[in-house]
Amino acid sequence: QVQLVESGGGLVQPGGSLRLSCAASGSIASINTMGWYRQAPGKQRDWVATMTTGGMTNYADSVKGRFTISRDNAKNTVYLQMNGLKPEDTAVYYCRYLRGTSDYWGQGTQVIVSS
Repeated sequence: QVQLVESGGGLVQPGGSLRLSCAASGSIASINTMGWYRQAPGKQRDWVATMTTGGMTNYADSVKGRFTISRDNAKNTVYLQMNGLKPEDTAVYYCRYLRGTSDYWGQGTQVIVSS
């Protein structure tokens, strides 16, 4: 079992920044992928960014150049630095842990971008 706890969401004005964190605990494999997804009201959950323990990153086109994913493998924590936030970034942001057939989600953290 893996437990994921996100934090860092909140209300921010357009153009502002937020940093999300996701701490994983439990049976963490030394090689895994962690990432961020988001779900806006009335829409499906979409992939935002992922990062492997080896440092490989991938981003959705909608966030490239604005969001940066990073991780501290010693702390089993993944971060999402979000800059240049837009109203369309408003969503619940979920952390995900993947390793083979192990697939876990956090409870989500709300991000609202509004003036």
